[in-house]
Amino acid sequence: MTMLIVGMVIFFGVHLVRVIAPDFRAAMMTKMGTWGWKGVYAVVALVGFVIMVMGYADIRFTSPQLWATDAAWARMAASLLMLPALVLLVATYVPGVLRAKVKHPMLIATILWAGLHLAVNGRLADLLLFGSFLVWSLLVFYDAAARRPAVTPPVKSPGLAWDGVAIAIGGFAWWWLAFGGGHLLLFGMPVMR
Repeated sequence: MTMLIVGMVIFFGVHLVRVIAPDFRAAMMTKMGTWGWKGVYAVVALVGFVIMVMGYADIRFTSPQLWATDAAWARMAASLLMLPALVLLVATYVPGVLRAKVKHPMLIATILWAGLHLAVNGRLADLLLFGSFLVWSLLVFYDAAARRPAVTPPVKSPGLAWDGVAIAIGGFAWWWLAFGGGHLLLFGMPVMR
C-alpha cells in the first residue's frame, strides 16, 4: 500500500503544480526554460507513475473488497463507454474539429476512464488508484475551465479528416483492448470475466 501511495503523491503532486502553485511553475519555467521544466516534470511524473503502477500491481488482488463488481451488464456498459473515452484521448493529439469543439478532451477521457474503472473494480487498491485519477481530473478540469483561455492567433480551421483518424485509432484501440486480448496482455485482466 505504501508504494502505491508514494507513487500517487509523486505523480499527482507534479501534475497539480499548475493548479496549486502556478507562481512556482512560472518561476521554474523562467529559471530552467520551458523545455528544462518540461523535462524535469516528465522525469518526476514518470518515476511517480512507475512506482504507482508497481504499488497497485502489488496489492491489486489482496486489498479488501469494498463493493461487489460481478454484474456482467455493468462490465459491458463500462466496456462500451470506453470507446468514446479512447476516441477523445486520441483526439487530444490530432487537430480535428472534435478537439476544437470539446474543451479538454484528455481530461474528459480521463474522467470517463477513471469513473468507469472505479465502477467495475471494487477493491481498496482500485478506489485509491482510479478514485485519485477521477478526483485529479475533475480538479484540473475545473481549474482549466475557470482559467481565461490564452490568446492565440487564428489558425486554419481543423478538418473533419482528423476526426476520422481519431475515431479509427480510438476505435481500433478499444477493439484491441476489449476483444483482441490487449487488456489481458497489458494489465493481466480480461475485459469480461
